[in-house]
Amino acid sequence: MQLFITALFSSIIFVTNFFVPPPINNLLIVVQAVILALAAFFVGKAGATYVGLVGGVLSALSRPAFGPFTFLFTLLYGLLVDGFFMVFRVTAPGDEVNRNRVMLAMAVSTAIIGTATYYTFAVLTHIMPVDMMLVGMMLFLGTGSGITAGYAAAYLWNKYLKNIRL
Repeated sequence: MQLFITALFSSIIFVTNFFVPPPINNLLIVVQAVILALAAFFVGKAGATYVGLVGGVLSALSRPAFGPFTFLFTLLYGLLVDGFFMVFRVTAPGDEVNRNRVMLAMAVSTAIIGTATYYTFAVLTHIMPVDMMLVGMMLFLGTGSGITAGYAAAYLWNKYLKNIRL
């Protein structure tokens, strides 16, 4: 069943990366964040990493020009989510999760990945201009998206999903 969850969640990440055009798909980071948080709850340790790995491979195949970046950042996002879930001691199987810890873990993860992707495309590839205002906006929007996603994932888990046995 964990393989099914991984495949399903990875497919959702792929769909948001493939069918939504590039500037807008980055605004849907909330969807990816909720999916990764729920994957960590359902699959357990390294659940978000597995989903990030498979979702990154699928997304990279859909955009060959930016494939390595897409794969790397999707995998890194999963690793960050799992890492900060361990740091903030977010546990889920069978229990209610602490909403504030989930929100904090997702806020930090999303802020880091948002800033890293902006930095990569602005500094390393020169696709975007380097602007401190944009860096601040990425930190603000990444943190806000992470808080929103953390709240949504914790709410969904505590209210509807915690009693589902895999």
